[in-house]
Amino acid sequence: QVQLVESGGGLVQPGGSLKLSCAASGIIFSRWNMAWYRQAPGKQREWVATITKGSKTYYTESVRGRFTISRDNAKSTMYLEMNSLKPEDTAVYSCSDGGDWGQGTQVTVSS
Repeated sequence: QVQLVESGGGLVQPGGSLKLSCAASGIIFSRWNMAWYRQAPGKQREWVATITKGSKTYYTESVRGRFTISRDNAKSTMYLEMNSLKPEDTAVYSCSDGGDWGQGTQVTVSS
């Protein structure tokens, strides 16, 4: 069965950085487009970024230039490097292969 496990969240001050990981099992990772989503309290889940199986990347406008999505197919792991974090980036971040979801990792940006 497919498992997606996120890690790397935490509390960070505005302007700080975090790197999230999404470890996949039960799928041939290299064959899948992968994506990060986030859901802030009281808001709908929002798409953040996608990396295709060919490593093309796409970002929602609010994170472009600050976040970098990447993948390591040998480790079946996807990453989201987040820089210049803002309070409005506070959310639970989840990864998806388009059909399965991880449990999410909390990112809180606050002074």
